[in-house]
Amino acid sequence: MDITDTWQELITPGAKIVYLIMDGLGGLASEETGRTALDTAETPNLDALAHDSSCGLLEMVGPGITPGSGPGHLALFGYDPLRWRIGRGVLSALGTDFPLQPGDLAARVNFASINSAGEITDRRAGRIPTELNQRLCSKIQDALDLDFDGEVFLNTESQHRAVLVLRSSPGADALYDELPDTDPQVTGRPPMPMQPQSEQATAAAQVVAQFLEQAHAVIADEQPANALLLRGFQQHHVIPGLQERFGLKGLCIAEYPMYRGLSRLLGMDIADPPTGMDALFEAFEQQFGDEHDYFKRDSSTDSKS
Repeated sequence: MDITDTWQELITPGAKIVYLIMDGLGGLASEETGRTALDTAETPNLDALAHDSSCGLLEMVGPGITPGSGPGHLALFGYDPLRWRIGRGVLSALGTDFPLQPGDLAARVNFASINSAGEITDRRAGRIPTELNQRLCSKIQDALDLDFDGEVFLNTESQHRAVLVLRSSPGADALYDELPDTDPQVTGRPPMPMQPQSEQATAAAQVVAQFLEQAHAVIADEQPANALLLRGFQQHHVIPGLQERFGLKGLCIAEYPMYRGLSRLLGMDIADPPTGMDALFEAFEQQFGDEHDYFKRDSSTDSKS
């Protein structure tokens, strides 16, 4: 039986839940010390909290599976990530406050560097400044002339990251998301070709391939960001939120767009992004007495992608 069927019995009126998630805090042991950063750090407050708490380990998806932040957070919030499969494109779009509509097709974008042979030399284009990202997105957007009955949006996320959203016009064919990543996840190879993974995704693949061709032509002379890599294609669907499933009115306090996007997908209100750790806790103190009963606070050290 799904937990949604029994949540009414578990509600405690007037209670508040604070969920502090430190994503990326774990790590591998250093070759020099044989210890992780968390093991090496002085953590008196965390030690005291652990001493007075019930502690354990969770397998977020299943044994031996290392999930990304999206599926991991879904599991933390009571959503089976194998049932609720949410592409990173949707989370990134919602995290940038883009007004996604049901049926929109979203993908995460990396600005990248390629050489004269068309091989990737840097999957993140040296982590270009956000201001350069914004200029390149505008340059591409202004030059697009696609054979597509709909709208195309290319929005900056942060540094080398951006979001691509395709929206069909009313009555036009839907854009399905059975599409491959073009990011091979390694350097020294060209981007992967855009080939549909199902017959119904053929139209979407053609639009994306045309977009990439035009975008690469526009930024071919740019350095270091002269290519785009796409991944995490997802058609946006509304899913039942935390209040619908568990009776929780939530507030997300986080700076990183992905966490804000996932929280918005689950129906949480989104506080203004804090700028640093002190601002995060100050925002929480200011909001704690309001109408919300579930507070999600994210502090991320994850900058892998």
